[in-house]
Amino acid sequence: MDALVIEMLARGMAIGALAAVGAGLWRGGGQHVRLAGVFFAMTAIAYVINSSPQLLQAIGWLRPLVHFLAFGGVAMFWLFIVTLFEDRPVSLTTLAPWSMLTLVGIIGATTDGQVQSGVWIAHNLIEVSLAAHALYVIARSWRGDLVEARRRLRGPFLTFVTLYVLTLSGFEIAEAMGFFEPWFRLLGGVTMALYCGAGAIVFLQVRPELFGTAQPGPSPDGLDAGDRATLDRLEALMQSEAWRREGLTIGDLAAEVGVPEHRLRRLINDHLRFRNFAAFVNARRIAAAKAILADPAQARVSVASIAFDLGFGSLGPFNRAFKEETGVTPTQYRRQQFSPNSENPG
Repeated sequence: MDALVIEMLARGMAIGALAAVGAGLWRGGGQHVRLAGVFFAMTAIAYVINSSPQLLQAIGWLRPLVHFLAFGGVAMFWLFIVTLFEDRPVSLTTLAPWSMLTLVGIIGATTDGQVQSGVWIAHNLIEVSLAAHALYVIARSWRGDLVEARRRLRGPFLTFVTLYVLTLSGFEIAEAMGFFEPWFRLLGGVTMALYCGAGAIVFLQVRPELFGTAQPGPSPDGLDAGDRATLDRLEALMQSEAWRREGLTIGDLAAEVGVPEHRLRRLINDHLRFRNFAAFVNARRIAAAKAILADPAQARVSVASIAFDLGFGSLGPFNRAFKEETGVTPTQYRRQQFSPNSENPG
């Protein structure tokens, strides 16, 4: 069979698999995962088309739209990862990498010569950086993930995505530097078909717990005596402000509560409705921070001091966690508390 025919079949399979992934995520995902997943599927389909001269020629007047969508595809993959594995929302902040990558792509498409080559190399390096950070996100929050279905997904995700990114980024950087072999696009198409097909198999079997959207708070489900005693011991530990310890892990708490780590993880997820350990701990820390920031007697205590005192290792994670919880930064929250013309958001 002709190599071009094989390539077109492979790309068609990749497009079909990506469309199925997008449909599966739209059907089963929570609000932010749903949006990020559909955006990712759209931009990935655009990339599959954009990297094939034959497909680009076939779509005619749709080419500018496909170019535009393809520019920021890796950033949409990054967005999908942080919404899926870290429960971060789709916001102006998390969309910023897409804006940057798309802008660089537009510049690359509207220049020529050595400038164009340099811009595309920069674009590809940004893509590699975003993909590497996405892999770091998957690995970083693995231990603290309280959703068992999501924990099991991380290993295969790391393996497949690493291989996929290394393969396609290698081809793109080689082409941007002037190296090209006829088999590049064939191997690229087959690679996309394999990995997109694997993704479809995973996400067409979406389980509700993977994308659960339950709000933190006690579950109405009944507990047996052993689980209730475990949660009581956990609550006693948290009341004693164990959450103030920097670097606290679920393993630390499990040892002090006296149960296996997997059992405590299940209880916090199923009955307290937290999807990751950082959110469970930060809920206490942010509540304490709000009280301090609203206290006139502590108005001169710096935000950094509050962050360190509450167990955050640095100011950045504290600011991010506080804003995700309240919608404003700690400094803005404090200003609101002492403004006579604004309602106290409590």
